[in-house]
Amino acid sequence: MAFASSSAVALANRSATKWISGSRPVRPAVAQPCSRIVTTPKMVAAAKTAAPSELFVAESEWKARESEAVTLPSVTLNDLDMQWLHVLSEGWAAPLKGFMRESEYLQTLHFNSLRLPDGTVSNMSVPIVLAIDDAKKAEIENSSAIALLSPAGKAVAILRSPEVFVHNKEERCARTFGLTDGRHPYAAGIYASGDWLVGGDLEVFTDFKYNDGLDQFRLTPAQLRAEYARRNADAVFVFQLRNPIHNGHALLMTSCRAELQRRGFKNPVLVVHQIGGKVKGDDIPLDVRIRQNERVLAEGVLDPESTILGIFPSPMLYAGPTEVQWHAKARMNAGCQYYIVGRDPAGMKHPNGERDMFDPWHGKSVLGMAPGLEDLEILPFKVAAYDKTIGGMSFFDPSRADDFLFISGTKMRKFAASGETPPDGFMAPTAWKVIVEHYASKK
Repeated sequence: MAFASSSAVALANRSATKWISGSRPVRPAVAQPCSRIVTTPKMVAAAKTAAPSELFVAESEWKARESEAVTLPSVTLNDLDMQWLHVLSEGWAAPLKGFMRESEYLQTLHFNSLRLPDGTVSNMSVPIVLAIDDAKKAEIENSSAIALLSPAGKAVAILRSPEVFVHNKEERCARTFGLTDGRHPYAAGIYASGDWLVGGDLEVFTDFKYNDGLDQFRLTPAQLRAEYARRNADAVFVFQLRNPIHNGHALLMTSCRAELQRRGFKNPVLVVHQIGGKVKGDDIPLDVRIRQNERVLAEGVLDPESTILGIFPSPMLYAGPTEVQWHAKARMNAGCQYYIVGRDPAGMKHPNGERDMFDPWHGKSVLGMAPGLEDLEILPFKVAAYDKTIGGMSFFDPSRADDFLFISGTKMRKFAASGETPPDGFMAPTAWKVIVEHYASKK
């Protein structure tokens, strides 16, 4: 196995020496272990907010809405649209009341936030919109309501007071991703979609059951809040990922819990939140990730009593610092007060394959400055690597860089695909077996 590359060591050194401070500029890590102001249990209790409003109509009204939908012009949603409908319906994107109207869309593109009627600012960094073509625009533009149909043709929602506006695709891509390259996986879908956007207020009359054996992990913001109460949590922190959990991740999560306990919290609860929507083709599928995460809990690498394993229904945009704000804001709506962010969140290689699209630490920095996220504290991400001196994962120490091995996600996937075993202590054995079996099944 190769030693850490010079670039990996340089990035780790950078992480080891810079953090976000409460006053926004960076400062040495030893001065402040967590960003923004250090909170106490009393302060967190005071900061708790009510669960956001869902966009479902009462189940007793579903039949009436279905009957009304038959009389309305309709738009058939694709799979990605359905994922965003799921997100909107459960309140992850509150205060949005439906697919974005033009004013919301423009504020999102240009300010990464929404100015609310009372003058307050709510973070909103990614467009949540519904695209239509010329023919559909002509059909619906004078309607006071339109029916939204699932890909299978079933009416699932009504969009009230629809507003149609131009879909400037290049502007959307440039502002969201920082590029206009159609080879970007999410941008490709934007360019293939209609030239118009339609927004409005949603009334949803379907439940989001996928019947894939994973529905028990798809907790809504309201259900998550109820689960925190059931577990008597006095603080909630979240770790989002679209990858399997290795022992370095677990070390970071357990150390963050220990930090919260040092502050005086009695029972901090961790939400391990896997992206549940569309991901790139080379990302590991959701069912495999969840099975692997379950084995991590079963082996006690993470404490099942203080850990909630869940699925976040949003698709991935691969929009780097812009998207990480969305990930954080959605978890605020689910009642989380602390958010762990690490290297290159929501990033990917540039479509030309020559470099990363984003600076790997800008996501963390942006969260410390983003409008509308002031009540969320960002917990610092310490770089973990395989420490040869102990035969396990530990936090990188730049003073003895040669003692560490950096096993990237790409290298981990190559190990699994070839059947090679990583060093003992890198991942729980039965969790690693899940990954190996997945790649073996693809051969």
